[in-house]
Amino acid sequence: MLLSEPLLGELLGVMGRKFLRDAEELSRLAVFLAELAEPIDPQLHIAALSDEPDNRVLECAVVGRAALIVTGDSAMLRLSIFEGIPIITLRELLKRLEHNGED
Repeated sequence: MLLSEPLLGELLGVMGRKFLRDAEELSRLAVFLAELAEPIDPQLHIAALSDEPDNRVLECAVVGRAALIVTGDSAMLRLSIFEGIPIITLRELLKRLEHNGED
């Protein structure tokens, strides 16, 4: 998993606004994600989509050389691939993992 500061900030903001998480919960989440993810510092600006946070995802994925992007965002999914990086749903990822487990 790749994570940049802009993505972490967006995630924490959404969790606070939409899911009413308090500062302590957000702090614990930030620490957890920082330990779990590979930090990426995208020195790149992408403007492929109208939603700026979506562009931050693309920047992180390109700079971090992601194997794929997993999202539920319809605009990102319509791209289907960006800079050689497949963009798939969580359902598709789970199918792929299940199929690989059968081999």
